[in-house]
Amino acid sequence: MNLQDFIRDIPDFPKAGVLFKDITPLLSNHEALIKCADTLAGYCPSDIKIDKVIGIEARGFILGGMIAERLGAGFIPVRKKGKLPYEVVSKSYGLEYGQDTLEIHIDAIKPGEHILIHDDVLATGGTAQAVYQLIEEVGGIVVQCNFIMELDFLNGRDKLNAPVVSVLNY
Repeated sequence: MNLQDFIRDIPDFPKAGVLFKDITPLLSNHEALIKCADTLAGYCPSDIKIDKVIGIEARGFILGGMIAERLGAGFIPVRKKGKLPYEVVSKSYGLEYGQDTLEIHIDAIKPGEHILIHDDVLATGGTAQAVYQLIEEVGGIVVQCNFIMELDFLNGRDKLNAPVVSVLNY
């Protein structure tokens, strides 16, 4: 099964000139979804126990939980500002047209825990970099960053100080 067959191109979304890579067909196909989760879990290093998997809001939640289950790890949601109910640590980061803020519960990670970051797409790397910094701030150690797809031409991996793996590269 070629997972690339389950990625739909949508021209001019969210703005003119952008070719959006839509993962919805992959998520809606049971076999493709399972294969993607298995592949991402299989990319994790076997010599380091992953304690927690971070899923970045919102699409990172979908496979993040599946990967955590396969690794015998806990799952932690990183959410946009104001969505988590307990005390949080926040990190703001720049977007193409403005700024956004991500948050994690202050007690989600114990110092020294090994963390896997997961999200659907690695583009410019700003979101993943902010999450990486949040993890370090609460004492976690980022072991790896996993993505369903990576837009190589945007060089997002250059912002991450950990191994980066993706199922699909464009």
